[in-house]
Parts: sequence; structure tokens; C-alpha cells
Amino acid sequence: MHQLTLAEIARGLADKKFSSEELTKTLLARIAQLDPQLNSFITLTEDLALEQAKAADARRANGETGALLGAPIAHKDLFCTLGVRTSCGSKMLDNFKAPYDATVVAKLAEAGAVSLGKTNLDEFAMGSANESSYYGAVKNPWNLEHVPGGSSGGSAAAVAARLLPAATGTDTGGSIRQPAALTNLTGLKPTYGRVSRWGMIAYASSLDQGGPLARTAEDCAILLQGMAGFDSKDSTSIDEPVPDFSANLNTSLKGLRIGVPAEFFSEGLDPRIAELVHNSIKELEKLGAVIKTISLPNMQHAIPAYYVIAPAEASSNLSRFDGVRFGHRCENPKDLTDLYKRSRAEGFGPEVQRRILVGAYALSAGYYDAYYLQAQKIRRLIKNDFVAAFNEVDIILGPTTPNPAWKIGAKNSDPVSAYLEDVYTITANLAGLPGLSMPAGFVDGLPVGVQLLAPYFQEGRLLNVAHQYQLNTDWHTRTPAGF
Repeated sequence: MHQLTLAEIARGLADKKFSSEELTKTLLARIAQLDPQLNSFITLTEDLALEQAKAADARRANGETGALLGAPIAHKDLFCTLGVRTSCGSKMLDNFKAPYDATVVAKLAEAGAVSLGKTNLDEFAMGSANESSYYGAVKNPWNLEHVPGGSSGGSAAAVAARLLPAATGTDTGGSIRQPAALTNLTGLKPTYGRVSRWGMIAYASSLDQGGPLARTAEDCAILLQGMAGFDSKDSTSIDEPVPDFSANLNTSLKGLRIGVPAEFFSEGLDPRIAELVHNSIKELEKLGAVIKTISLPNMQHAIPAYYVIAPAEASSNLSRFDGVRFGHRCENPKDLTDLYKRSRAEGFGPEVQRRILVGAYALSAGYYDAYYLQAQKIRRLIKNDFVAAFNEVDIILGPTTPNPAWKIGAKNSDPVSAYLEDVYTITANLAGLPGLSMPAGFVDGLPVGVQLLAPYFQEGRLLNVAHQYQLNTDWHTRTPAGF
């Protein structure tokens, strides 16, 4: 049963080939057996999962249907979950049990999804390798010596290792798409505002967006259907109708205009990945797509702009973790200043401290105009580049990452080299656009992804292209050895 996709599980439950309780017990046993190799989970919620599975079976017995009813999933451990530790991968929140459910958690529970637990992540979602977690690094099931990508690396590793069919993630600068690429999954970052951020502990509020990680585009469509929708509790949620994301999966690609930015094929791209991207382009041409070379001239400024804006917002968001109201508190503080200093120094890891310092500096009195304001101007230029490009094409295609997964620890002494792994993904967050990564081949036995970008609220178009591609290729069906 562990090899079944979300869509296959929905059909199996509907046909009464197995129950949600049977499936849940099978996957929980598999997690107990295999996850010690991966470290993909922080918290397992066995009792809650079995309770939800029994309830889903009862709902089906009463005639209720739904693609997610009884389907097992997991949540990235920064979605607040009532009564369950919500740690953000940090010592700061190691003892924090959320007093409410995030909107995403509540919506998926209402749809009947069964939550098996909370997955590991880079601390406060800050990282590209899932190495900064207080609970230890996550291993890539394709090679246990390599990173799975981050920050949603726990969700990605768990799905790639067939511990469960799908999981939630969040994407601030590529944190769904990059781990999807490095673990042979399909991962979708929706349009900013499409999925509620209420109860999703913030890293950078103008960039964060929740989304699905699964093996296929069809499964991502199912999970996104349960996650998306307007939320009055979230001031950044957009009141836009939610379409049936599965409705147009089988639409022909004949005449679809795909733009390929020349800037995506710079000297920093591994030539073997470039070859796989070109192979994907040829495959889509066979399906009737029309390819056009385009330009995104301000992409070269994306990394510096992102690494000013994101840390600036992080320094503001993380100021609430001060040892006073919740989270880690130092022992025997001498006074209030000592409480603040030692609680934060002990509770936050090195990467989080680095980004808080960078952000506080960029927002300080003498540097706001020179750094933060300039970064926001570049952000607007990047958005304008996309607006112009989408007047010419329907979809933009390129690599998801410049390199395959690297060895655990290989970039620890040079954080900037890890930041550069986000070069192709961060532009979608800066512009608020939807983006998807899909499996496109292997380099030295490690997965490679191709990224698709679309205009605002065109997630269905991304899913359609990825689904048609997956009907004609088999990369997404490959399973890591031993799993």
C-alpha cells in the first residue's frame, strides 16, 4: 500500500479495497521501521492518526466521498496543530504545544485527511539543506550522505521514501520546489495569498506560502484543493475563487507557449542539468508546445534582494521569541535584559542568528534606504520582468536548482554557496507567482527537477503541463533503493 499515490488511495478507499485505518497502521509501522535512517519526522501523532482514520472510515460508511477522506498526510512542523508540539525545528519552540490549528491543518482535517505527524525542517524554515534543524539533519533517501534540500526537507524525504503519499510544505524562496527537485517529487508553490498563512509560523511574511509536496502533479492538485481558499483571519489571503485543480489535467498542450529565459543557463548551472532541462523541452515540444527564448534581465539581482528582504522580515517576526510569553527561557536570569539575551542566544541556532543580525542591520536607521528600500525596488523590477514575459508566453520553464543534492556538511562553512542554490526559485517568491518543480532525470544517481512558472492564480495550468509531461515520462515513478 505504501507505493500508492494519493489518487490511487482515493480510488482504493472508494472501492473498499482497504480501509483508512488499515492504511494508516501500515504507514505508521513503515515510519517506525525506516525513518530512523532519514530523520524526516520530529513528532509522530499515532493516536490522533488512528482516531482520524476511524472517523474517515465511518464517514465513508455513511456515504460521504472525497479524494482526501481517509488519505494519510503529514504537516511541516511550522503549521500550528492543536495540542501537538509545533517546534519550527528550533530549540526555541521545543516545548511549545499550539493552542489552535492553522487554517491549512483545519481545512485538511475537515476534508478527512489523516495526519501522521509533523515533519522536520530547517530551523524556522531558514535553509536550503535541512541541516539547521535543532533535531538534526534530514537525509536524502536517494543517498543518505546527501541533503534532501530545504527547508521542507522532512516532508520531501518522507514522501520520496514512500513513508506517506503527500505532505504539506512552505516556500519562502524555493523551500517546496528545491527539496522536490532534489528528492524526485512534484512540489507546488501557489500564488501568494492562495493558501492561508494563519497559524503558519512566519519566517518572511511577504514571501511565505504553503503548498503541497507529492509524487505526481495529480496528487498535488488533490492536496492543493484541500489547502486553498480565502481566509478572513489572514490579512494577506486573497478572496479569489478556488477552481477545480484536477479539472484540466488532461487538457492538450497543443499551442501552449513556453518561454525559456536565457539567464537561466548561466555559467553557474551544472551542464548535465542543462541537458536534462533541454530534454524536457523537447518532450513538451512533442506534446505540441511552442518554445520561445525570453529574457528576465533583472534576475541577476534576485539573490541580493532576497537576502535583504527575507532576513529583514525575519528579524521583525522573530522578535516575539523573547523568553517572556512562550518558548525557551534561560535559567535564572539576572534581569530582563539578561532574560532576552540568553533566551535568544540559547534558543536560536547559528543560521537563524545570522539572518536576524543581517535583517536588523538592513532595517537600522542609517541603512534602511541603502539596503531594504533598494531591495524592494529591485523586487518591483523583477515582477515587471515577469509581467512583460507573460505577455509573450503562457509558461516559463527552466532548472529548479543549479546543482544536484550535495553532501551533508559540504556547504556549512560557506553559507553563501548554499544561498546560491536558490537562484532559480526565489524570483517566484519575490514576484508572488506560482511555481512548480517536477522530476526530470538523474545526475550521478541523484534526482533533478525542472521548474515551471505561471501568471498569478494559474496553478491549474502548471499542474496541467506537469501532468501531461508525467503521462509521457517515467522519472516520477522511480523509487530510491531500500525504500
